Amino acid sequence: MREKVTVSAMKAGAPPEEARKIGEAIERVAYDGMPSGEIRDRVLEQLRDRNPEWEQNWLMYDRAVKKRGAAAVAGLPAR
Repeated sequence: MREKVTVSAMKAGAPPEEARKIGEAIERVAYDGMPSGEIRDRVLEQLRDRNPEWEQNWLMYDRAVKKRGAAAVAGLPAR
């Protein structure tokens, strides 16, 4: 999982060293059966804490490429 998180963080704009730190931070709190939504939330938190622009880049990617609606991107239930 760490490698996937690291690559995703770099795609969001984080330099490789920061992306590795994010991957390591997520790996430390991960547990078997951890829902992907929780992983996503924790990655977004790490991105936001380091550089809010990186978080926004990730969210824009979700909206544009993955076709996630604003509610899903914000972690809200769809209406």
